[in-house]
Amino acid sequence: MRIMAVDYGDARTGVAVSDESAAIVGQAWVINEKSMQKVAGALAEEASARNVSCIIIGYPKNMNGTIGPRGEKSEQLLELLSTQCAADIKLWDERLSTVSANRILADAGKGGKKRKKTVDAVAASIILESYLNSL
Repeated sequence: MRIMAVDYGDARTGVAVSDESAAIVGQAWVINEKSMQKVAGALAEEASARNVSCIIIGYPKNMNGTIGPRGEKSEQLLELLSTQCAADIKLWDERLSTVSANRILADAGKGGKKRKKTVDAVAASIILESYLNSL
């Protein structure tokens, strides 16, 4: 059973997939696409090809727990993806995952342009790790 985590963004979407035992993050990458329809299609294809049984979509809540525009987009992605994919799909609180990803990359010496290319994949890995730790 593999689990996929998604850090949805307007231009780049980070994706991370667990190993087969759903114990650790296995792979992470970025989908460079602005269309939510195309992102959902790419996620559904990857989920099918990788035998993913559960998809976790990062749900960026405001610090006070309310749902803002980014959270609403995550809800829309869940609805769209659920029509294209048989996997169980859940929203997962991802407050500060991108901040943490930027800090990790900065500590590793990754500069602005290099960081921008990978920060979403690292954020997806953080979301996946958080979910796996909760199991």
